[in-house]
Amino acid sequence: MLMVRLDDIRSLTDFQRNAREHIRRLKRTGRPEVLTVKGQAELVVQDARAYQTLLDRAEEAEQRERLRRAIADYRAGRVRDLDDVLDDLDAKHFGKTGAAAKRRAR
Repeated sequence: MLMVRLDDIRSLTDFQRNAREHIRRLKRTGRPEVLTVKGQAELVVQDARAYQTLLDRAEEAEQRERLRRAIADYRAGRVRDLDDVLDDLDAKHFGKTGAAAKRRAR
């Protein structure tokens, strides 16, 4: 688990007074700053490039989780062949000799 570095915690007042300095640091380090109000963490400020990297990593993690679940479903037999599903839909909507027979004939 990544932790916020203590030197990346700043007051909102300091950020407002020294915005240019903070922006240079944000761009140089790529690390976010936690801004406090009355000693309590209130905001996180981050360079746009570093934020995009964070979004990309989150998307990759979500894709991996979807893939992990899909593999688990396949291994547990909770998936069906597409042709079987289409045959069932055809039978339901067109009768047993409907489009499914035509598709099998191709």
